[in-house]
Amino acid sequence: MGQRRMKPVRAVRRKPGSRVHSELAAGIGRRILDGTYPPGSLLPNEAEWGEMFGASRTAVREAIKTLNGKGLLVSRPKIGSRVEPRERWNLLDRDVMAWHRAALDERTFLLSLQEIRRILEPGAAVLAAQRRSPAQLAALEAALADMQAAAVDSEEMVEADVRFHLALLSAANNELLVPFGIVIEQALASMFAYTTSHAAHPEQMLPLHAEVVKAIAARSPEAARKAVTALLDDTDETLGAAAGAG
Repeated sequence: MGQRRMKPVRAVRRKPGSRVHSELAAGIGRRILDGTYPPGSLLPNEAEWGEMFGASRTAVREAIKTLNGKGLLVSRPKIGSRVEPRERWNLLDRDVMAWHRAALDERTFLLSLQEIRRILEPGAAVLAAQRRSPAQLAALEAALADMQAAAVDSEEMVEADVRFHLALLSAANNELLVPFGIVIEQALASMFAYTTSHAAHPEQMLPLHAEVVKAIAARSPEAARKAVTALLDDTDETLGAAAGAG
């Protein structure tokens, strides 16, 4: 069976080797995530990728090795590189998550992220109310203060909102939650930029966040869970309203 031919793309700009193969990995990875190369398909060979991207075979080889490590490909001598089944893809890898986000329409991706938040954040709030240290409470309060000082729908607001939610996960004092939060940090930034720009009443966000801090400060697990759930409900409302408007 002949390989699918793709028209040449703009050559990768000449950069240090690690940057070149990273850009190549991103270019190939996006084509896998957007379905250009579905699971089970055999990729073009190194020479063909080099021609498409204007890059050396060495750079292509390193890019393929990177994608193997992320679970997207399996490479075999004399056969080539084949796209792995989707369930083997490491969708929590930061690069793969970014390519996944680009491959989907934005709202579909954010709805998936919102489901993850529904699973994680109420439980994290319960643990934070039980376990938080004074320093962790101070980090939540500082992020809230920065949100209150920022203009609605600004980069400063989004950055402070991300810090707030990472601080919430940190305050749970579960060593697996913090790295998970870091993995989805960029996705959270996309979420909050979207919701603040689409919210019918963005001013409601601040009191809802303040209730979370109040409950965690009071060491009230049930109140913390309810406060975070109310915050997530508000996000659901914004996502639903944006869909209706679209």
